[in-house]
Amino acid sequence: MRGSDLINAVLPDELILEIFRHVDSKPSRDACSLVCKRWLSLECLSRDTIRIGASAAPGNLVNLLSRRYPNTRSIFIDERLSISLPVKYIKRRRTNRDGSDQSMPGDDVMGTNSLSDAGLAAVGESFLKLENLSLIWCSSITDAGLRSFAEKCRSLKSLDLQGCYIGDGGLTAVAECCKFLQDLNLRFCEGLTDAGLVPVAVSCGRNLKSLGVAACAKITDLSLEAVGSHCRSLESLSLDSEIIHNTGLVAVAKGCSMLKVLKLQCLNVTDEALQAVGVFCLSLETLALYSFQKFTDRSLYAIGKRCKKLKNLTLSDCYFLSNKGLDSVAVGCSELTHIELNGCHNIGTDGLKSIGKNCVQLSELALLYCQRIENDGLSEIGKGCKYLQALHLVDCSGIGDESICSIARGCKNLRKLHIRRCYEVGNKGIIAIGQNCKFLTDLSLRFCDRIGDEALISIGQGCSLHHLNVSGCHQIRDAGIIAIARGSPQLSYLDVSVLQNLRDNAIMELGEGCPLLKDIVISHCRQITDTGVSYLARKCAFLESCHMVYCPGITEVGVATIVTTCTRIKKILVEKWKVSARTERRAGSIINYLCVDL
Repeated sequence: MRGSDLINAVLPDELILEIFRHVDSKPSRDACSLVCKRWLSLECLSRDTIRIGASAAPGNLVNLLSRRYPNTRSIFIDERLSISLPVKYIKRRRTNRDGSDQSMPGDDVMGTNSLSDAGLAAVGESFLKLENLSLIWCSSITDAGLRSFAEKCRSLKSLDLQGCYIGDGGLTAVAECCKFLQDLNLRFCEGLTDAGLVPVAVSCGRNLKSLGVAACAKITDLSLEAVGSHCRSLESLSLDSEIIHNTGLVAVAKGCSMLKVLKLQCLNVTDEALQAVGVFCLSLETLALYSFQKFTDRSLYAIGKRCKKLKNLTLSDCYFLSNKGLDSVAVGCSELTHIELNGCHNIGTDGLKSIGKNCVQLSELALLYCQRIENDGLSEIGKGCKYLQALHLVDCSGIGDESICSIARGCKNLRKLHIRRCYEVGNKGIIAIGQNCKFLTDLSLRFCDRIGDEALISIGQGCSLHHLNVSGCHQIRDAGIIAIARGSPQLSYLDVSVLQNLRDNAIMELGEGCPLLKDIVISHCRQITDTGVSYLARKCAFLESCHMVYCPGITEVGVATIVTTCTRIKKILVEKWKVSARTERRAGSIINYLCVDL
C-alpha cells in the first residue's frame, strides 16, 4: 500500500461500518480508529456500547462521549471502577482578589467522583437512542435525577440500579415513562418499598421479562403478587429476601408460566412455593436455591416431575435435601447440562450416581464441600457423561485418584479441571488426565499436596494449557513447571505461589516457552530471585500483572526491571520497602503494596 490507499478508495462507508461491527474487542476497535480520520469517524458512528467508571467529573465525561459516539444504545456506569478524564475536560475554580470564583481549565481531581442528578439528566438528553442503562453503586443519584432521565428516555428497555439510593418516587417515574422496560435490576436498593415496585409491575408488566430484587427489606409479598398478576411474560426472577413468604412466590408461579430462570435465597419460603413452581412453570430451564433451611425433597420431586426442560441446577446450603430428591430431578430432568452442589451435606454418592446414569448431556459439574460423595459417585459421572467439559471439586475428602482416572477415561472432551484441597487426589489421577484429555486448557490444582512433578510432566506432554494454578502444591519443583513451559506455548495465566522449591531455572524456561504470558503469581516462592523475574520480564512482552510478595530473593532491582521492561504492565503486588522512590515515580498506580497489620 506504499504510496496509495487501496481500501478507502474502494470500500464505501456502509461496508466499513459493517466490518467494524464484527470487531468485538475494545482494544481492536480502538486500534482501527487510529488508522485515519475517516476510520475514526466511522468507528465512532458504529460504537453502540460505552462503559464508564468513576472520574473527577462524570457529567463532563458524559457530554464528551455523547458528542463522539452519537449512536450509543447501551451505557454501563460503575462507580467501583476508576478512570482518568483528560485534563482539559475538568474545570477548576480560582478565587479572584475580590473574593469571587472563576472557572479554570485543567483542575485538580478533588471534585466529586459520583455521577450526579445533572449528569444523569445529561445522559438522557445526549444519548437519544439509549436502550440499556446500568448504574452500579451510583450513590449520588436521587429520585429527581431518575425522573429527569426517565422523562427523556422513554424507549428504555433495560435498567440496572444496583446499589443506588433511590426511592419509590424515582421508580414510579420509570413506571410512568418507560413502558417498554424489559429488564430491571433492583439489587441493594434499600430505599424501595411496594409503593415503587407495584407501579412498575402494573405499567411495564406486558413487556417485563427479567426482574432482580435483593436486600430490599421493605418489598413484600404484595409486590410479587402484582408481578404475578401483570407480568405474564416474565422469564427470569432473582430474589434474595428475608421477608418474602410463600404467598408472593406462589402468585408468581401461577401468573408467570413462561418463567425460565428462577434464583432464590429466601429464608421463609417452603416446599409449598417450589411445588407451585413445579406445577405451573413448565418452561423452567435454570433453578438456583441458596441457603434454604425449609425445603425438603418434596420440592425436588415437584420439579423433577414436570419441569422437563431444566438445564441448570444449583443447590447451595440446602441442608434438608437428600439423595432421593436429587435422584428425582436426575430421572425427570434428563436435559440437565450444568449442576452445582455446594454444602448440601445430606447429598452423597448415591445422588451423584443417579446424575451419572440419567444426565448424559451434562457438560459442567461443581461439587463444593460435599463430604459424603465418594469415588463411586464421581466414577459414575466418568462412565455416563462423555460430554463433560468442566469439573470443579472443592474440599471433597472422599474423592481420589480412582474417580479422577474414571473422568479421564470417559470424559475426553474435558476442557477445565479445578481441584482445591482434595487431599486424596495425587499424581495417578492427573497423569491419566494428561494422557486422555487432550483438549484441556484450564487446570487448577490448589493445595493438593500429593501432586508433584510427574503429574505436570504428563500434562505438559498431553495438553496445551492457557491457564494453570498449582498454588500450594508443595511437591512441585522445577521439572514440572519446565514441562508446562515447553508444552504450553499459549499459556497466559500462571499461579505458582507457595512453591517453596521453585527456582529461577523454571521461571526462565517460562520466559522462553510462554511468550504470551499475561498474569503470573509467584508470591511465597522463596528461591526465586531477581535473575528469574528479570529474564521473564525481557521475554514476556505481554505481561500485565505480577504478584511477588514474600519472595526474599527479589529485591528493588527486580521490581524496577519489571516496571521499566514490561511496557504493558498494569499491576504489581509487592512489599513497599522493595520499591525505590525512582521506581515508584515511574510506575505510578501500577504498584500495589502488601498491607501488613502491626
